[in-house]
Amino acid sequence: MAKLNMKDFRKPNEGYFTIRWGLPEYTDWMDESMSWKTACYIGDWTFLWERRFKGPDVFKLFSDISCASMAKFDIGQAKHCIHCNKDGKVIHEGILCRIGEEELLLFGRGCYWADYKLHHGNYNVTSEPDNLTNFQVSGPTSIHVIEKACGESIRDIAFMHFRKIRIAGREAFALRQGMAGEIGYEIQTPIEYHKEVYDALVEAGKEFGIRKLGARTVFVNHLESCFPTIITDYLPAIFDDDMQEYLEVFKATMPPSMQTFSIAGSFDGTDVAQWYRSPVELGWANVVKFDHDFIGRKALEAEMANPKRTMRTLVWNAEDVVDVYASLFRQGEPYPFMEIPRDQRGFMYADKVMKDGELVGVTTSRGYSYYFRQMLSLCTIDVNQSQIGNEVTVIWGNPGGPQKEIRAKVAPAPYKQDNRRLDVTKM
Repeated sequence: MAKLNMKDFRKPNEGYFTIRWGLPEYTDWMDESMSWKTACYIGDWTFLWERRFKGPDVFKLFSDISCASMAKFDIGQAKHCIHCNKDGKVIHEGILCRIGEEELLLFGRGCYWADYKLHHGNYNVTSEPDNLTNFQVSGPTSIHVIEKACGESIRDIAFMHFRKIRIAGREAFALRQGMAGEIGYEIQTPIEYHKEVYDALVEAGKEFGIRKLGARTVFVNHLESCFPTIITDYLPAIFDDDMQEYLEVFKATMPPSMQTFSIAGSFDGTDVAQWYRSPVELGWANVVKFDHDFIGRKALEAEMANPKRTMRTLVWNAEDVVDVYASLFRQGEPYPFMEIPRDQRGFMYADKVMKDGELVGVTTSRGYSYYFRQMLSLCTIDVNQSQIGNEVTVIWGNPGGPQKEIRAKVAPAPYKQDNRRLDVTKM
């Protein structure tokens, strides 16, 4: 077995950005949160990891550790790659791109798990870190920004596909994805070209109303468009006894800012596994394919045959929300403050969802949508309570402190119309 050394996951430019996504605000969070509906934004996810896996067994490796199918995977195609534990709960997830005959590029924390399993298995595969920019340009005008920056049409790039382009004279990959639920692209180029490519995109975008996306606004699009996020909506399933070796390696090589796993909110489970989620509970059942054997398959087969919970949006009652803020102006201990637009502390803020005195779900990702003028949250909810329009109650406030019952209604997830797959050839 090859010696595992995961320190090379660290980026050479770690610490270059004082905040992962840049400044808290560039214009202001309300203006920035409208950008992906009316124009577009540019966001910087360069701090994320990516790793290249190459060799004759590369598809076997990812088939063994991912619930996504490797059966049809073209060069230039990308897939949502979800890794689960034996109980079918999500460890990590990310985007997997096929860049060659026997070569895959994985973005996200899943790099850790894939490399760990590679070195603890019998695979004819090599693994090495890469250092790429990861700029998101997303919104209705994003295609015009990219085309102006690269000087060519990109209408041939299908959803979840990519190809090479050139920006500021530098070769880059343009991956059509859309994390805001709109037409969107991720631009990856060697990290040494970070500034010149970023600046070229911003300059090209001025004509099309581009906004720089600040840290305060960055996850509002995940909420409106239902993209559950690690730590925010679930804890990685890495705290069980059989995962201790991996957990030690994982935490030892993570940047200090990403070693903490903090929870808050009214949900008061007794076992860390109660903060785990399966792909089914997170709304990712369409990614799970049973055409291969993989870790967690048996558990997921049973769950998909008889799902207990599903993903929905909750719309919080405005009067009840206003009363939370009003408590700051009354005598006595106020309710916990609701940060706007989203909590900035990096917690998994999980609150109980009740119906007739019974726990029917757990809600996360609470945030204010300036576009909808509503307080929203994502919710893993019992299937028999998931009908659209169903009225439930959210318990706001930590156990042992002041708590407020907030009326809420069940709504679709995603809440905002999904426009990622629009036909750009007709634009």
